[in-house]
Amino acid sequence: MTDASLEAAPAGGKATPRRRLAPIVPGQSVAGTALIAVIAIMTFLSCLTVGAVTLVRDTASAWQTQIAREATIQIRPRDGLDMEAALAAAKAVAETFDGVTEVRIVDRDATARLLEPWLGTGLDLDELPVPRLVIVTIDESAPPDFAALRAAVATDVPGASLDDHRNWVDRLVSMARTTVTLGIAVLILMLSATVLTVVFATRGAMAGNGHVIEVLHYVGAEARFIASQFRRHFLYTGIKGAAAGGLAAIVVFIVFGWWSARNFATPEADQATALFGNFAIGSTGYAGVGVVVAVVAVLTAATSHVTVVTHLQGVDVGTTDHI
Repeated sequence: MTDASLEAAPAGGKATPRRRLAPIVPGQSVAGTALIAVIAIMTFLSCLTVGAVTLVRDTASAWQTQIAREATIQIRPRDGLDMEAALAAAKAVAETFDGVTEVRIVDRDATARLLEPWLGTGLDLDELPVPRLVIVTIDESAPPDFAALRAAVATDVPGASLDDHRNWVDRLVSMARTTVTLGIAVLILMLSATVLTVVFATRGAMAGNGHVIEVLHYVGAEARFIASQFRRHFLYTGIKGAAAGGLAAIVVFIVFGWWSARNFATPEADQATALFGNFAIGSTGYAGVGVVVAVVAVLTAATSHVTVVTHLQGVDVGTTDHI
């Protein structure tokens, strides 16, 4: 496939046409534009998956750190119990243990605020059987004897119990790890779908230029040369699509982080913050987006290269069998 252009004419002569080789793979086509869009969508979804996995992993790590730092004394209300005196007594008991760095009573306003997402505003805690809390901050390097602390609290403060949160946090961390595993599986499936899409696109490009490819191959062009033309073309295609998808994902992360930061002034938002932090994926998440973009571009180029080489090897085998 060639196109013509004019060379500069010698003095007194006429311009002569000069023929220039056109690329084996068409530079722009409807199919090429569609492939860029598909790669961009796949990359965007892959980057969102990476961001979600990063957020969940960081949150699980934060949970583990927090559980090593705090425990909670719960005092259940009952008839005839002076709740304020019981809270003070529990605080005094906890302060006597080595390894306890701070003890703080959750006051009535803070307790009501914690319950607002479920029970609404204007709560009267005296009319509800709501447990009151004492937060015990512990020394991570030298924690107290939880068994002894639990026994002392139960003995000295009626209706009180110590919760070190390890049971439910272990479950949450296990759930987070499962979520991370599922996210990685989804990411692998998306990358696999991208590879298959590139295989079909490469075969389509080869079918549209099959006569040119076979002629070049028969006259001595090496498979690596022909494959390099496809690899270069699809590398640029992959870079365009992956960059577009990655940039869209980064914009989503930034906008969502900004929105969540501006709307975390409600009890519901406080609960979400306690579970998931501030919804910022951090530098690790953005680095993951960059890795996904690079992987998609490289996979696109490598897939097209392998597809072309495999096809040409099949042509060679078919020719040998025919002879």
